Amino acid sequence: MDLRTLRYFIAVAEERHVGRAAKRLHMTQPPLSRAIRQLEDELGAALFERTPKGVTLTAAGTVLYEEAGALLAHADRIRGRVAAAAGSAVLAVGTLADAAEQVGARLVPLFRARHPHVAVSIHESDLSDPAAGLRSGRVDVALTRTPFDTTGIGTHVLRSVPVGVVLREDDPLAGRASVSQAELSGRRWVRLPAGTDPLWTAYWTGGAAEDSAPVVRTIQECLQAALWDRTLALAPVDQPLPAGLVAIPFRDRKPSELVVAWPKSGWSPLVRGFVQVARTSWMPRLSTPR
Repeated sequence: MDLRTLRYFIAVAEERHVGRAAKRLHMTQPPLSRAIRQLEDELGAALFERTPKGVTLTAAGTVLYEEAGALLAHADRIRGRVAAAAGSAVLAVGTLADAAEQVGARLVPLFRARHPHVAVSIHESDLSDPAAGLRSGRVDVALTRTPFDTTGIGTHVLRSVPVGVVLREDDPLAGRASVSQAELSGRRWVRLPAGTDPLWTAYWTGGAAEDSAPVVRTIQECLQAALWDRTLALAPVDQPLPAGLVAIPFRDRKPSELVVAWPKSGWSPLVRGFVQVARTSWMPRLSTPR
């Protein structure tokens, strides 16, 4: 019986509904239901009466609710005292521009709920730095996309996203279900800045670099080049696009992986905590760490 499972139990008891509790905990309903069943198996007692409208505590569940509340409050006091003794702590999180919203709106609030004493700073990198500040030491952990050189960097895949070619809606290929490299022969592609990671450059550009092609550093610059100059660019198919553009799945690219990444030499408790929050947040689509 661990503290996380007790927090799950408290949420279900207070919400009186597994679905509402799952939403409160920022998780899906199936793993929450499994955790509650495992807790009941461990204690050898039914904790809830299940009804079509939700759940109610049994006599055993009422006892656990009272005891768990006191135990969790004591655990929080211990954490607070340890944090005060340790002094202030800061976690620097790197991200690419297209993943910044997921960090700020999704991961940071979850991390702060678990580590309220930690100050979090977010540093946004452009497309010339797929490691999002890890190699320069500017950040402790990052949310970014593959592929890039991961020498000295640990990663954990959160989800895979197909990649599409960004075209204007009036492009002859815009109505296709997918397109191939051969069908785009002779078309001009955007360029990434000189010195950008070769693996990243080869993946995110679709043709030979032309001197006349625009050099782009951000997703928005890619999209504007496609919109105004008909220059081809690649983007995750779930990337929000401005009016007038579409993303057609590109058959010649494997899906890109959204990953949480960290320097292998910097596997600190705070980094581990952030990685765990990221893994939990995307739990239905987890893979094993590399």
